[in-house]
Amino acid sequence: MLANSALALAVENDAINSKILLDTSAELKKAINTYDEKQYKQALKLFLQLAENKNIIAQVYLGLIYAEGQGVTQDFVTALKWYRKAADHGNASAQFNLGLMYYKGQGVAQDFSEALVWFQKAADQNHGEAQYNLGVLYDRGEGVLQDSVEASQWYRKAAEKNMAQAQYNLGVLYDRGEGIPQNFGEALKWYRKAADQNHEAAQISLGLMYLKDASALQDSAQAYKWFRKAADQNNVLAQYNLGVMYFRGEGVPQDFVEALKWYGKAAEQNYAAAQNDLGGMHEKGQGVVEDFVAASKWYRIAAEQNNVKAQLNLGVMCAKGKGVPQNFTEALKWFRKAAEQNDRDGQFNVGLTYYKGQGVAQDFAEALVWFQKAADQNNASAQYNLGVMYSQGEGVPQNLVAAYKWYRKAAEQNDASAQYNLGIMYYEGYGVPEDFAEASKWYRKAADQNNASAQYNLGQMYSRGEGVSQNFVEASKWYRKAADQNNASAQYNLGQMYSRGEGVSQNFVEAYKWYRKAAEQNGAQEQYHLGMLYDRGEGVPQDFVEALNWYLKAEKHNYAAAQNNLGVMYDRGKGVTKDFLQASKWYRKAAEQGYASAQFNLGVMYYDGKGVAQDYVEAYKWFRKAADQNHASAQYNLGMLYGRGEGVPRDDSEEMKWIQKAAAAGLEQAKQFMAKEESAEKK
Repeated sequence: MLANSALALAVENDAINSKILLDTSAELKKAINTYDEKQYKQALKLFLQLAENKNIIAQVYLGLIYAEGQGVTQDFVTALKWYRKAADHGNASAQFNLGLMYYKGQGVAQDFSEALVWFQKAADQNHGEAQYNLGVLYDRGEGVLQDSVEASQWYRKAAEKNMAQAQYNLGVLYDRGEGIPQNFGEALKWYRKAADQNHEAAQISLGLMYLKDASALQDSAQAYKWFRKAADQNNVLAQYNLGVMYFRGEGVPQDFVEALKWYGKAAEQNYAAAQNDLGGMHEKGQGVVEDFVAASKWYRIAAEQNNVKAQLNLGVMCAKGKGVPQNFTEALKWFRKAAEQNDRDGQFNVGLTYYKGQGVAQDFAEALVWFQKAADQNNASAQYNLGVMYSQGEGVPQNLVAAYKWYRKAAEQNDASAQYNLGIMYYEGYGVPEDFAEASKWYRKAADQNNASAQYNLGQMYSRGEGVSQNFVEASKWYRKAADQNNASAQYNLGQMYSRGEGVSQNFVEAYKWYRKAAEQNGAQEQYHLGMLYDRGEGVPQDFVEALNWYLKAEKHNYAAAQNNLGVMYDRGKGVTKDFLQASKWYRKAAEQGYASAQFNLGVMYYDGKGVAQDYVEAYKWFRKAADQNHASAQYNLGMLYGRGEGVPRDDSEEMKWIQKAAAAGLEQAKQFMAKEESAEKK
């Protein structure tokens, strides 16, 4: 900011005019008094008479009269003429004013270099405002090479004359370490000198310095004091900062109502950041009743001033239909405005809109472009989404190495989803060598941020001893964390741990509780195991009808174990009327999916002719399928078929081979058979 007024200086400098004759001193005083009484036309005549007699003070006043248009038509050319006459005779005020006219291009072509010359002449005579203006020219590099060192020297000269703006500018240089070594203490000193003169910018800078986290001078109460002084002068930035302090509870008790008040004052002065924050408070019901319509109104006012945060917030409101009709096209418009200001969050949201095809045709390639822009600015969500797109080959050829790279970048910014996916890549060896220890490390990072899938996977690793020492207690801990977030797989596994007594005391009631929670999320495995608890009466009264109900739910997912158990229920008449035809139907469904127990059971049905025509060949076929999966009872029955020549030519060696397999697996019937054989051989 350049100093403008020369009136006071012109009056103060009358004593230096050694050429004024004694008999004209009274005439000069009369002219000045007439001027002070605002009788400008009469003053003009008096000053003209004196000026023509080379009275320098009169020449300065004439310059001022023509420059300000006081009693005459404003005439910068004539003003310049009179200032130059006085300036050429060494009058500092005239030199200063002449410099100002060259600076502004008034009555002459704008010329910063010439302005510098005249400011220098006045400054060399200790003219404070000229010294300040010289500092400004050096600071900005106008009419001279930019030189912060020189600027600081001239600001200091003016500041020592108690010029508030110079004191403020000197404080700024100390604050930034420009032209002088950075020194927050000195910055504070000069800001305070200016602030004590009610300089608003200095008061705000003082407030900001007292808020600096890294500053030893941090003092929220002092910050509040200086912001309040500036705010009471209706300074919009101070009003906004007071709102921030009340909102955060810095230097004052947190008070959303007061925050709303100060944001409102700044907003009324069209301060966009305050308007945006007002929108936020209305959206969240802070200090005011929640009001999405009012929130969207304030967001829009700020957004139309190109406030990036408001543009983003308005975009979100449009996308969600909060306070405005849901409109993805409108949301995209505001996201794009933010993105075009190179805002990374705006770029991310534009990418997300194209990715989902909301308000625009789905376009993975375009989504990739915007995610890339945001990711290059270190937006973690965009980096994560790039990882997803490279992983799945969306809008770009599948590239697991590139996916790993972007997941890693996001993960290192503590993005939990990226950390989880990075864990998967290390676990599966996707894009990187398989490494269970690294997998567990990244799962843990995500799990510590309450990512349920990562908590479940970490539980799995402790349960299996993969990348960590096997520890069922730790496994149950992580399963529980995920289960409490309604992760069905974790609920199921926690149920299993209670059922088996692994990492927790065996407790079928707890097992039932967790199986039930998981089953109600429509998972086949979970529904099957809940059916098992009802079937066995573990943790819940035995109830075959309920067991059947849960087996049927699981069967809708084509879950083979449930189909087999349905066969058993019909086979034995548990919860239903015994029905071998239905039993064989369910056994077959499971058997055709390769479920060994069902293959064995279907073999029995064919052997006994229950629900199907008796057929030893079919019985052999199904026993063989189950036996090849190491089903001990099927191996024993297969051996018996070979021994009897039922459904297959008799073959004693095959008989012994299969029964030995069953015995080795611990089947009691097979062990007894082998014992008899050995006894017979001894005889």
